[in-house]
Amino acid sequence: MDSTAVYTVEGMSCGHCVDSVTEEVGAVAGVTAVEVDLESKKVTVTGEGEIDDTAVRAAIDEAGYEVVA
Repeated sequence: MDSTAVYTVEGMSCGHCVDSVTEEVGAVAGVTAVEVDLESKKVTVTGEGEIDDTAVRAAIDEAGYEVVA
């Protein structure tokens, strides 16, 4: 069963930011989709089974941005 998690991410300001976050989070095991809304600063992550919250947060950090919620 798929699950979804939503994160609020600070620091994203352009299409390159969206690409970076999408690429890093998309590489997390089990993640099947990543949707980034630049305007609301929301990153919606869909995955198979339970989403690895720690891994997603680490991927966003790796992309150079900060999860604030």
